[in-house]
Amino acid sequence: MASSLYIGLISGTSMDAIDCALVELEGRQPRQIDFITQEISEELRQKLLNLCEDHPGQIPLLGETDVEFARILALAVDHMLEKHGLKATEIAAIGSHGQTIRHQPDGNAPFTLQIGDPNTLAELTGITTVADFRRRDMSAGGQGAPIVPAFHREIFASAESNRVVLNIGGMSNITVLKKSGEITGYDTGPGNVLMDIWVGKHQGHFYDRDGAWAKSGTVYQPLLENMLKEPYFLRPAPKSTGRELFNLPWLQQHLANTNTTINPADIQATLLALTVQSIGTAIRKELDKGEVIVCGGGANNAYLMASLGDVLPTFKVMRSSALGVLEDSVEAVAFAWLARQALHQTPVNFTAITGSSHPVIAGGVYYAGKHKR
Repeated sequence: MASSLYIGLISGTSMDAIDCALVELEGRQPRQIDFITQEISEELRQKLLNLCEDHPGQIPLLGETDVEFARILALAVDHMLEKHGLKATEIAAIGSHGQTIRHQPDGNAPFTLQIGDPNTLAELTGITTVADFRRRDMSAGGQGAPIVPAFHREIFASAESNRVVLNIGGMSNITVLKKSGEITGYDTGPGNVLMDIWVGKHQGHFYDRDGAWAKSGTVYQPLLENMLKEPYFLRPAPKSTGRELFNLPWLQQHLANTNTTINPADIQATLLALTVQSIGTAIRKELDKGEVIVCGGGANNAYLMASLGDVLPTFKVMRSSALGVLEDSVEAVAFAWLARQALHQTPVNFTAITGSSHPVIAGGVYYAGKHKR
């Protein structure tokens, strides 16, 4: 009898840890069995960050980091198997998103690149691995992102109420699920990425816990208004973005344009306001009321969540755990689900989300072979 157990892996824009979910996929609704995180060393994180920027001699670094990151992914899988006393043969497949290091969906030759070599992952774990989920959509004319909204539709759609699934990772993206069955989704702009960069630069932390530092500051309105003029916010969907746009140089350019010195805590408060305002504007453009289901790391930021409630007074803002899916694990579970779709050769319809011309079978399959452990 074929196994219904899958493992989903993803590392987001923050690049601080790998999310690993063990999921039973039998029937329509997934059953999450467990969720763990695997820390990424600072040395490896710096390599990943370097690959997101333009530096000489990056091809050797790319090849090395591709394999090194796959080894960390395999370690996360091994920890999950050991924790539950499972053998590799009991897992149908791994769905591995990998780590995005470049995402350029526009231009003459659009491309997106996620690393974490699936050959190495399949070899080390002895488990069939599905990876490279985004490029097939892009080859069909889509943005290649966001693709998790297809999974959001499966588990969060409601015939009784209009819902928005808001994922706040490094970037923020929304999935609009109307009770009529219509769906759309896109990246709204920065999520935690600018706040993480700023708190790292000034306090040496990976993130601003509960938004405490942002809450201690005061929003500097001229800076906020200037940042909200970013053309990306005005672009119609489908659209997607990443560190290629929202990064430290982008922030530094806006700070230089203010021609004044701003307290670092006030800048952090303004960056949180940028995330909240850009999300709020996008949601209000789609719906006038409904439910907002928040997942991703940003759901753990108490000040950010309270601020979202303030800008969305006609919406019920809740965490995804209220509907049975832990905030931190939604995307990892999604890639387990996408792996199953690929193994079953079931096309996934991203057309209303990414702008692709037709549904595609997302993900390449790397078979484990007969030496499975």
